[in-house]
Amino acid sequence: MANFGTVGVDWQQRVNWDRLRTYRLERARERMKAHNLGALLLMYDENVRYVTSTLTPGWNRLKPGLRYALLCGDGAPVLFEQGDIGFQIQRHAPWIPQENIRYSYAWIKGAAGPASRQQVKKFTDAIMKEMRRYDVADKTLGVDFIDINMLNQFNESKITWADGMTAMMEARAIKNVDEQECLRIVGAIGDAAHWETMRFLKPGLTENQVTAHIMQYLYAIPGVEDVEDVIVSSGPNTWPNWRNFSDRIIKPGEIVFMDLAALTWNGYKSCYYRTYCVGKQPTQEMKDYYATALTWLYDSIHAVRPGATTRDIALKWPSAQEAWGYAEEDQAAANLWGHGLGLAQYDPPVISRIWSLDHPLEIRPGMVFALETQHGKRYEWGVRIEEMLIVHDDRTEIISNFPVEQITVVM
Repeated sequence: MANFGTVGVDWQQRVNWDRLRTYRLERARERMKAHNLGALLLMYDENVRYVTSTLTPGWNRLKPGLRYALLCGDGAPVLFEQGDIGFQIQRHAPWIPQENIRYSYAWIKGAAGPASRQQVKKFTDAIMKEMRRYDVADKTLGVDFIDINMLNQFNESKITWADGMTAMMEARAIKNVDEQECLRIVGAIGDAAHWETMRFLKPGLTENQVTAHIMQYLYAIPGVEDVEDVIVSSGPNTWPNWRNFSDRIIKPGEIVFMDLAALTWNGYKSCYYRTYCVGKQPTQEMKDYYATALTWLYDSIHAVRPGATTRDIALKWPSAQEAWGYAEEDQAAANLWGHGLGLAQYDPPVISRIWSLDHPLEIRPGMVFALETQHGKRYEWGVRIEEMLIVHDDRTEIISNFPVEQITVVM
């Protein structure tokens, strides 16, 4: 579509949210059945949203079990919402039958202490009740999260359970036209945020001041519901890339890079690096290192096509030994990197020389992922760049469009 409109209108086809919700639910159901699972118990935020199209508030994230969803056979999803928030779900989410909205039984990763066993018993009983209602109680339950309390209770209740995360990862890997449009909008917001970074950057600012400014800028955009991180690193903080920000003062002539690490628009996430030089022109050595990183990046992008594999992409990058003298690839984890984008920042495929050479995955139309490369001189400066892309049958569409051909100079 590539219309980039962020609100609904009657005069133009934009994101079709009903079609998106239906696609995600049925895609999850299809992969559930392909793995011979009778039901999926989903506790991670991205999986709950994928199946129910409901929002996990910020305070609720990364706490599996405060809210969760169950998908049984051919039935509608059942949402177990935290406390009485379910009344708001009934009001806002008519695509979930009202009788399928429950309250959750939480033990908060064990913070409930001795009461955890009581709570997980109620949790398990409620899951079994729904599986019986949908006539799948004798089938395998797929789970995306498990802890010691669940393990003990599932064993006691004689529940047959198995990996459900693989099914969900397979479902989330392929985006339909509406998800692709969401991610184009994410890319366009990222373009604007990098332009704002270029406008705002100057010597004397601290890394955290730049981060704060871009956070404020992003949260003012309609549909932006979360910004997981804005990484701003300068000078010696850029290599090795510590992927953080601090109160360090940015000096003239220093390299700065900014990464939009999961700005989130209607659930869909970014990852989008660009490199800047502030107050002076970069040195020739900086330009040379950047040119090397850019070659690594675009060599890997040119390897992306349906039917190729993650191995084909990873082979375009040098080994950790060749690039930096490291003994093992794991020491260069995420230096030369690719990862899927969607409702999570790490959808399949995840591409690295650590595993892609020996465990390749096929590239398929509808995949959306980022490729990123970096290079630098230890404790002096480094460069990092990243592109986000959509795989089509006949082409690779780049959805990150801030200039990348050279270091962006901010004077």
